[in-house]
Amino acid sequence: MPELPEVETIVRGLQPLLAGQTIAGMAHCDWPPTLAGYDPAAFGATLAGEPIAGVRRRAKYILVLLGSGRALAIHLRMTGGLTYQPQAQPPGKSTRLILDLAGGSQLHFTDTRKFGRVRLLAPDALGAFLESLGPEPLLDDFTLERFRERLQRRRGQLKPALLDQRVFVGLGNIYADEALYRSQIHPLRAIPTLTPDETARLYNAVREVLAQGIANRGTSISDYRDARGEPGSNQEQLLAYGQTGHPCSRCGAPIERTVVGGRGTHFCPRCQPLPG
Repeated sequence: MPELPEVETIVRGLQPLLAGQTIAGMAHCDWPPTLAGYDPAAFGATLAGEPIAGVRRRAKYILVLLGSGRALAIHLRMTGGLTYQPQAQPPGKSTRLILDLAGGSQLHFTDTRKFGRVRLLAPDALGAFLESLGPEPLLDDFTLERFRERLQRRRGQLKPALLDQRVFVGLGNIYADEALYRSQIHPLRAIPTLTPDETARLYNAVREVLAQGIANRGTSISDYRDARGEPGSNQEQLLAYGQTGHPCSRCGAPIERTVVGGRGTHFCPRCQPLPG
């Protein structure tokens, strides 16, 4: 958390609020590692006077595009949040960074566990950074054939491959469990054993769960909030993740939990059998 739907929801909320604004400076930074090596004073001075051209998402990154061609690349990691405050607000316990905007509003970056990062990228570094990321699963050019080709480069278990951002971007633990449940495939399946029909079901399920997450403004289980601090509602639609012991919506068998690649993993033992 947050995954593609949560980041996309934040971006859609911030775009109309930030585009055309100007950064006045940095009002607060209580955890310098958030700035990924930048000295806080230099960071604030460098940003002062920068107009904001827009906000977009790439993978799980929020990109605040600046008038100079530079960009702030913000990764929320596990507990990060980015909220717009129409008026200046004092920092909370988990507020790591506050940027002042020229009109008197602020942008607050909060992060309970301090894993999130805010990087200032020069134009050439931004281009190289974007090229290094895997393909976007919801774009039209991410076809079934492209999905199959990238997935079959791997030879291990299925779920870790779905979480690998080099295969394609944006999918995390929650939506991987939901996609595997929808496609009725066990998370420990070896990738080479997938049939063409199973691969097609999984491809469609990945796109469906991500689109549903965006439509529901994200999944708020613990920390995630949108750009105005409001929770999403997708947690009400989860069929596998976090449903341990609850009956499967298809067959009624209790949902089980195991650990795959160090991640808690939820599945139906009857609908998602492991061959052999």
